[in-house]
Amino acid sequence: MTGPPAPPSPRSAARRAVLVTIAGVLAIVGALAAGYYFAERPVTLKIAVGPPNSDDVKVVQRLTQAFVQNKSYVRLRPVPTEGAVASAEALAQGKVDLAIIRGDLDVPKNAQAVATLRKNFAVLWAPPPAKGKGKKAGPKITKISQLAGRKVGVIGKTEANVNLLKVILQQYGVDPSKVEIVQFPVTEIAEAIRSQKADVYLAAGPLNSKITAEAIAASVKESGGDPTFLAIDASEAIAQNHPAYEAAEIPSGTFGSAERPDDEVKTISFAHHVVARKGISDVTIAAFTRQLFAIRQQLMSEFPLAAKIETPDTDKDAVIPVHPGAAAFVDGEEKTFLDRYSDFIWWGLMALSATGSIGAWFAGYLKKDERDTNSHLREKLLDMIAVARKSESTEELDRMQSEADDILRDTLRCFESGAIETGALTAFNIALEQFHNAVYDRKMLLGNLPQNLQRASAQLRATGTA
Repeated sequence: MTGPPAPPSPRSAARRAVLVTIAGVLAIVGALAAGYYFAERPVTLKIAVGPPNSDDVKVVQRLTQAFVQNKSYVRLRPVPTEGAVASAEALAQGKVDLAIIRGDLDVPKNAQAVATLRKNFAVLWAPPPAKGKGKKAGPKITKISQLAGRKVGVIGKTEANVNLLKVILQQYGVDPSKVEIVQFPVTEIAEAIRSQKADVYLAAGPLNSKITAEAIAASVKESGGDPTFLAIDASEAIAQNHPAYEAAEIPSGTFGSAERPDDEVKTISFAHHVVARKGISDVTIAAFTRQLFAIRQQLMSEFPLAAKIETPDTDKDAVIPVHPGAAAFVDGEEKTFLDRYSDFIWWGLMALSATGSIGAWFAGYLKKDERDTNSHLREKLLDMIAVARKSESTEELDRMQSEADDILRDTLRCFESGAIETGALTAFNIALEQFHNAVYDRKMLLGNLPQNLQRASAQLRATGTA
């Protein structure tokens, strides 16, 4: 006959506690790892840029490739537009996250500056009459105030350059309605100069702009002489009246020769900005700004314009308010992962600890009945010690021994489930040992008594019971 199953070892409770602790630690580490993964996984931002095939588009495409190759946190998805105006509209409507816009246009109310992509300079020049045309040349144009009644050719089809010309004319008291303004596509400017379709030309772009340089070179080629650059001496006044513009100078020899221009020429400049939609995470924009300036050196060999990328104006009175994320990067206050989430981690650990304590108390409360029952059984075992020492038969001792085995089994089960602790188990072990000693001593005593005395004692007990 198979005996009762062996009671579980008391050590298993300790092992279970260790396993539960390890599982809790692994759960915390897993939660932190998952939080770090979701916080640091790549973010893709849509950026509006145009017009097609422009240098701005090429720079953005190269940035997109570089961010992917470097496995950067922020990735870009270019959204082609017809130009800066369309890009600004896309940002205003919330269709994109970033946009490249001109600073002298209407800036969307939800736009915040991230970086200055490049500075553009207004260049006004009057080419000398072309040779052999047989056309009587008018008075030489040397000043902007002489443009009334003249024809001005604006390079590029964007209306923004026309508006720029009107700002300059108005500053000099020239009514724009008295100036014939004609726009020429970049591909037609050489033919326009050759055909003398305008008296003066306006180009707006970086000082190292290929378009501006080629247009001036065409003027020299067709006329055989150097053009006359018209200085915007009132540049500071224009900047004062129109904050989007700044007073600037075109250095001598900018356009391929020490004599083009032969001296510094005052002008005005405006910026092309990379702006972000208000409300985008500060962390995301700070990371994008950091990536942009980290990769700028790599782009310079392919796009010299990348050298002109500058940090945004962080002054409170800036024309375009800076995005807080970009400001954090510029000011060196960009937050790390722990800086951003330390409070959440701390409170999470506190909550986990509190939950564990509450759970432990609740589990202990649920086991209260088991503890009480086991306590009564221990007291019963102590009472059985006194009974065993007075017992007059081995049968009674065997019965009590069997009952003690049941109490032992119940006690070990309580310990295994955590209803009682090690201290209670130790106290029970002492009581059980005393019981076994009492049973052993009583059996030895009864075994040494003559059989007739045992029978008499048993009869006497039976008579007394009756």
